[in-house]
Amino acid sequence: MSHMSTRKRYAVVGTGGRSKMYLKALATSHAAHGELVALCDLNSVRLDYANEELEKEFGYHPVPAYLPRDFETMISRERVDTVIVTSIDRTHHTYIIRAMNAGCDAITEKPMTIDADKCAAINEAICRTGRRLTVTFNYRYAPRNARVKEVLMSGVIGDIKSVHFEWLLDTSHGADYFRRWHRDKRNSGGLMVHKATHHFDLVNWWLDSSPKDVYAFGDLVFYGRENAEERGVTEFYDRSTGNPTAQRDPFALHMNVNEKLRRTYLEAESEDGYRRDQSVFSDGISIEDDMSVLVRYNSGATMSYHLTAYSPWEGFRIAFNGTRGRLEYNVTEVSYISTSASDIHGEYSLGSEKHDADVPAELILHRHWQAPEHIKLDESDESGHGGGDIRLLADVFVGSDDDPLGRAADHRSGTDSILTGIAANLSMAEGRKIDVNDLRTRVGG
Repeated sequence: MSHMSTRKRYAVVGTGGRSKMYLKALATSHAAHGELVALCDLNSVRLDYANEELEKEFGYHPVPAYLPRDFETMISRERVDTVIVTSIDRTHHTYIIRAMNAGCDAITEKPMTIDADKCAAINEAICRTGRRLTVTFNYRYAPRNARVKEVLMSGVIGDIKSVHFEWLLDTSHGADYFRRWHRDKRNSGGLMVHKATHHFDLVNWWLDSSPKDVYAFGDLVFYGRENAEERGVTEFYDRSTGNPTAQRDPFALHMNVNEKLRRTYLEAESEDGYRRDQSVFSDGISIEDDMSVLVRYNSGATMSYHLTAYSPWEGFRIAFNGTRGRLEYNVTEVSYISTSASDIHGEYSLGSEKHDADVPAELILHRHWQAPEHIKLDESDESGHGGGDIRLLADVFVGSDDDPLGRAADHRSGTDSILTGIAANLSMAEGRKIDVNDLRTRVGG
């Protein structure tokens, strides 16, 4: 599509929590580079509130709102250039493909999609239409993660032979995946896809390689009713808001005490039945909360990876072993959550009980036969995802000059990032090693 204006025209599909970053950017900091012209969501109550937020919080005018059945009408009528997809994960492929079939490029939140068949459908649409897909991996843009890439690229630790990677989600952030739609693996691909795609993408990018073989173990060991019963819990409930039993549960989310949650989800329930505040100790959870993965890369390097979703603190520990030394990277993002915590990490801040880390991130270089060297990291930027969000948005809406670190991610990077998680899910289900190159042939891209 071509227009007289130099600004691209954007529509956002899915107006839940993650859409806010893009809506704010188009309404404020990047209004000169792109124009928000439409919203799409399956819930008209949520659409109305999104438009109200645009006007009251960001000083932007309300834009036309459409239901999914009118998606193509929206693109045509509003002359949309690019569709930003922030809907539930299992629908990403639907809107990406519909956008491309209608002549638009697409930008999608991670993960690109959740399984091999949907991935294949996206890559077929890209090949057939020639349209462009951008996958937004904000962790690549965090200055400290970029510094790791620079150090590895310098060759100071030689050829990387192995990676040890542990990611801890705390009892606010981690628990939240078990309250909402992510708890159903059919919606999210589980944390191996929905969350770990960030981590697998970082390793692909750091190593400049892609996964070859995957073997994984995982189970639901903390959340869910059965696990709670084994620990002696006797009081259970289905959802938190308005429930007296939930008042005694530090894991409960009370949507009626926060305007954003109330307006975005609680008041929208009558239209789609979606409950944002399910008990993390109720039945019906089909995702894992503790996962171990072994990966061999096409470069020959191997990785041992572990994700825990019920930790008292949040952060990660990574070590790279090379032929000339070792690089250790330690980050504490949240030091702990108090027993009265009500913060929902990464979506809405509901209280002051989350304790941000006062421990600085560490990057330590160990060369053979030399004393350890602490490499300085830029910790001055405290915006989202370690400063990654603001830099990602600039790349998405403005573009950048040639980037020697190669941070921008297309459908190929999106495919490689989810293939590790998709293979891990298959391995957990079938109890065998998965050949990722076979999967890659199947999905194309």
